[in-house]
Amino acid sequence: MDRGDVARWLSEYVEAWRSYDPEAIGALFSDDVRYRYHPYDEPVEGRQSVVESWLGEGAHEGASERDADGTYDAAYEPVAVDGEVAVATGSSAYTKEPGGPIDRIYHNCFVMRFDGDGRCAEFTEWFMERPGA
Repeated sequence: MDRGDVARWLSEYVEAWRSYDPEAIGALFSDDVRYRYHPYDEPVEGRQSVVESWLGEGAHEGASERDADGTYDAAYEPVAVDGEVAVATGSSAYTKEPGGPIDRIYHNCFVMRFDGDGRCAEFTEWFMERPGA
């Protein structure tokens, strides 16, 4: 993986989140992915389980609720890429209703490991809310 590959993957990640399209979500991850919403969580294991957790289906510890259409946006960029491992940072912004004022902003850090096909095999997220956003 190089910086461009990771940037493309991050763009596809945001688009999959915006669409909640199961195929787009699944295409991001390896069959045996280990996905953590927080660094201290037990991982959600396997592509299908990650897709379910994104869609708010099943009981997946640490998973957030599905966001309402048009109430969120995000942008992330790679800051370090070393072979199959990458670190990205960015932010996500939320509104209470589509087109409304920004209600919350989170700063994010992702640590990812990719397989040989460019799919994410390990994903861990750290985030914190910006005070007074």
